[in-house]
Amino acid sequence: MTNTDLALSGQVESSNSAVSWGAIIAGAAAATVIFLLLVIVGTGIGLVSISPWSNSGASTTTVGILAILWSLAIPLFAYAVGGYLAGRLRTQWVGVHTDEVFFRDTAHGMLVWAVGTIVSACLVGSILSTAVSGIAQTGAALTSAAANAAGSATGNGGLNAYFNDMLFRAQQAPAETRNDDASKAEVGRIVTQSLASGQLSDDDRTYISQVIARQTGLSQADAGKRLDDVMAKAKAAAQQAADKAKAVADAARKAAIYAALWAFVGLLIGGFSASYMATVGGRIRDDLPAT
Repeated sequence: MTNTDLALSGQVESSNSAVSWGAIIAGAAAATVIFLLLVIVGTGIGLVSISPWSNSGASTTTVGILAILWSLAIPLFAYAVGGYLAGRLRTQWVGVHTDEVFFRDTAHGMLVWAVGTIVSACLVGSILSTAVSGIAQTGAALTSAAANAAGSATGNGGLNAYFNDMLFRAQQAPAETRNDDASKAEVGRIVTQSLASGQLSDDDRTYISQVIARQTGLSQADAGKRLDDVMAKAKAAAQQAADKAKAVADAARKAAIYAALWAFVGLLIGGFSASYMATVGGRIRDDLPAT
């Protein structure tokens, strides 16, 4: 006798709750475990497919398409299993209309999806929190080390190397009393400071031109011209590096947007999969003969 026949006969509805939380939790646990296992497998496959060597491994486009398909297949399969288990394990409702049974099974599947998503989000959040904490500690250690290194590399009350050089700069670049490596290092610090500030002061330009002229045998004018050419190339290289960094940041932003959208689609697929398979499991559960 079907549920509809029981309802028409006036049989009293089962006193059991309409929600079988035991079945929901069991289905959600199974879905979460399968979800995490498939994520790990997918990560391993992705790492195997990627190679730092040119002409080796799958292309970026292929890897991206496979990653999208895998991210959609994971919730589809994991929540299908969880929903089916919830449908098979839930309590049989006696004297309930078939349409109501269908609705309850659908709701059980949605609850499996909701509980599994919450648990998965908590696990992922915990992992990300640990990773961020480790990165923050590493960054703090690196910052401290950099500060210590900067402090040991500078002198005279904490002045940086550039301003420290200015304190002992002669009116003209000495030709014989200075070591070539020391002069090049000082000029390098001047150029670095100039690139950071965006301009080379007249005093710095004159001084560098004198150093170049004395060490290369060029005239003061030719040395100044060489300096201008090199500074122009250095600025162009710095601008190119900045543009490249911006392009990488923009690509990362777009990738994050696409990842969020596909994750949203994957979650919706998981919800529908769990709901449908819960009705399938519930229908098989009700059609089994009583023993």
